Amino acid sequence: MTLPSTATAAMDFADARNRMVDSQIRPNKVTDGRILNAMREIPRELFVPGNVIARVYTDEDVPLGDGRALMEPMVLAKLLQLAQPRPGQRALVVAAGPGYGAAVLAACGLSVVALESSESLLALARTALKATAPSVKMVSGPLADGWAQDAPYDLILIEGAVRDIPPALGPQLAPQGRLVTVRTGHGSLGKGVIAELTPAGFHAHAAFDCATPVLTELLPRPRFVF
Repeated sequence: MTLPSTATAAMDFADARNRMVDSQIRPNKVTDGRILNAMREIPRELFVPGNVIARVYTDEDVPLGDGRALMEPMVLAKLLQLAQPRPGQRALVVAAGPGYGAAVLAACGLSVVALESSESLLALARTALKATAPSVKMVSGPLADGWAQDAPYDLILIEGAVRDIPPALGPQLAPQGRLVTVRTGHGSLGKGVIAELTPAGFHAHAAFDCATPVLTELLPRPRFVF
């Protein structure tokens, strides 16, 4: 793909951001002004490899390689609104990928830790976050373990679909903390959910239908039956 000059590209991307918000996000009942403003302002094109930059403002997940994807803008916006982020709160983004969701939360005034296990996505995130959200703390480790070192968190976002919420994340939530993600069965359709920790474990409430790629690292491990 041949890109236009820097000035023209900047104008085109700015227009694409506004069209993304006005045609994909606001019509889907996202009304939180901080989320809308952040998604208008943060250059989403910085969070993807150059070979998929033409798809970055479309209403679809953008493939990043190795089975990972940048979440569709509408799905991310609805999950963040569901979480009710508030300035000054602490957030953990699990499977942060290139860091876009973490950057949006930081723009909403939260203190954000972004956890990723892929070295290639970590490299992309470090560059993108340095330019857009330098306050985000980027960390590397197994996704299912969360990041207990900086717990507790008021909000945890799992940026991808899961079959089950990793149990290690429960103790990392603050009292009245909430977790948002997409839960899916064996089909392609999932549900955006908000989960709270109870004495019996996570209780998840389904809020909207959606589809986003499953995080294979968080799939249950196969059991051997003898």
